[in-house]
Amino acid sequence: MKKLLFVSAALLSMSLVRAQNSGGQFNPFKVDLAIGAAIPQGTGAKGGVLFALEPKYAVMDQLSVGLRLEAALTARGFTASDGSSASAKVAAASSYLATGDYYFSNKTFRPFVGAGVGLFQLASASFNDTQDNGAIGTGASTKFGGMIRAGFEVMHFRLGLEYNLIGNSSESQTSMDGSGNTVTNTVSSKNSYLGIKLGFFIGGSRK
Repeated sequence: MKKLLFVSAALLSMSLVRAQNSGGQFNPFKVDLAIGAAIPQGTGAKGGVLFALEPKYAVMDQLSVGLRLEAALTARGFTASDGSSASAKVAAASSYLATGDYYFSNKTFRPFVGAGVGLFQLASASFNDTQDNGAIGTGASTKFGGMIRAGFEVMHFRLGLEYNLIGNSSESQTSMDGSGNTVTNTVSSKNSYLGIKLGFFIGGSRK
């Protein structure tokens, strides 16, 4: 009896999967390509550009999972413990996130919300501290973070807003002031940034 129930459950599951695959309105695999503006947070930060590649698979028409590969070029803002602030040189932040999107419609206009989690690789960044006559900043680091987004697709075009949540960086450094005295400063930067993205996707068309 147990074997019969197991076989029946297996056949039912296979039938549901087959029905889902054959009944979907869209081809399940697609690749998103996007370019956009990266707007970093924090005092002294300056915006830049981003580039993204994201292969995806639709487990059902209204739910897709993927892997986002992105590089954001920005100038991070630094704040020192003495109250001074400055903008660092332009550097890249790359990310590798597992993502998921939920679509509210299967029509031509498809609004969506999504989220992702993964790793952000931050390049080292520094700026010249004219007060203490030296260059200070933070070293390269890898941080675990997340992302939330919303937007819409029309035909093969996609517009989205993404907020990338990354932990702050901080580092204590010692330098000499103009009088030859040793000064210890703790500098910190906010690493989170907003992405405004416009792109298109290959695949994912209607069957």
